[in-house]
Amino acid sequence: MPIGGHKQQPVVHELESAIVEGVELTADWNRQLESRVILDYDTTNLFALAELTDAESIEWCYGCGKCVPVCPVDVVGEYGPRKIHRKAQTGFDLLNDPDLWLCTTCGNCLRVCPKEVDMIKIMPAAREAAMAKGNPVPAELQGVFESTFKQGNALGQSARKRAAWTKGAGVPVRQLPKEPGPVEYLFYVEDYWSYHPRGHDAAQACARVFHQLGIDYGILGHEEKTLGDSQRLAGEKGLFEMLVEQVVETLDKYEFKQIVTPDPHGFNALKTVYPKYGHTYDVLHYTQLLAPLVDQLKWTRELDYTVTFHDPCYLGRHHGEYDAPRTLLMAIPGLKLTEMMRCRENGYCCGGGGGGMWLDSHTQNHTTERLSERRVKEAAESGADVLAVCCPYEVSRFEDACKSTNLDGQLRVMDIAELLDEALGGIDAVAPTEDAA
Repeated sequence: MPIGGHKQQPVVHELESAIVEGVELTADWNRQLESRVILDYDTTNLFALAELTDAESIEWCYGCGKCVPVCPVDVVGEYGPRKIHRKAQTGFDLLNDPDLWLCTTCGNCLRVCPKEVDMIKIMPAAREAAMAKGNPVPAELQGVFESTFKQGNALGQSARKRAAWTKGAGVPVRQLPKEPGPVEYLFYVEDYWSYHPRGHDAAQACARVFHQLGIDYGILGHEEKTLGDSQRLAGEKGLFEMLVEQVVETLDKYEFKQIVTPDPHGFNALKTVYPKYGHTYDVLHYTQLLAPLVDQLKWTRELDYTVTFHDPCYLGRHHGEYDAPRTLLMAIPGLKLTEMMRCRENGYCCGGGGGGMWLDSHTQNHTTERLSERRVKEAAESGADVLAVCCPYEVSRFEDACKSTNLDGQLRVMDIAELLDEALGGIDAVAPTEDAA
């Protein structure tokens, strides 16, 4: 009964033995008839985890299990906040276990959690603490940290190559270090569109779409560095803070009204994390810029494609943007849009978030298949012949997954910018420029 506003714990009266209907019950058996506090487990690691800044909510879990069926990792393994909490109650040390690196911080568990156990904060805090203790870090992730520190990008490429993609765009792309002056939009290209071959295709397509619309924009070229959100989520907070200082110093040199980026992770950094360090910017994902302008596009082709769309976790679930990408897709002449079973709020993660982009080797050792492989199977089951994406991580991830699942002849992976560009006539629709020569 409540006493003074507080629930009174039941008093356990335990007998050494009891006789019930002629049957003698020992104390061990009798104990099951009353409330029992679990005392034979070492909960030290759970409480130590909850003491970390930003990881306090791990202790709020009351084991309802709602997080488990929506966790993308649990679909291909054994995971979820409830399972991690339970294991920590029984002595499991998350800071020194492979489970630490499996969470993609997709946010689907937080969406359904009645206690708001926040893995998006818990996992980065735990990873940071693990690295501070000198605990093992997956080798491929350590390589990304080193490349980012030395070169300012996750791929370890030279800054001089940042703007190399512009040479194949067929339209002028203004590089602000070479052509300074105010612009309406600063186009923050980020790493994978700047350096990855398939990223080049999407970046060039996007530039052609911008050109047709007459959008006033510029890029930072060799002065651009990654915004560092994935490195932060992977536990390298110190590296992230170094990048914040460098990025802000560069941005302060130029005049612009808004920042536009194709990267939902960069979008998340600028919109929610950089302001915590005192730096606030008006930022858009490129689909948010283009969706209101779709009536101004001059289509030249119909695309006879059945397309399904994969919602990026950091654009959709984290920031609630589900409509802008679909507005663009549905505007393309001839294109048919079909949805996968898991879409919008319950969209399935590609596996690239929270540092997962660089942890496929680690993940393969602890799951039955990669998340990206599971996702392309779902895309194929929808009846689509094109899987549309709008995150730089996803074209290469899903194309690799199509190859490993023998779907590469059945399912094409294309960025929305590429689909728009194709329907607008692509490189054939623009006149040669001096920059393209």
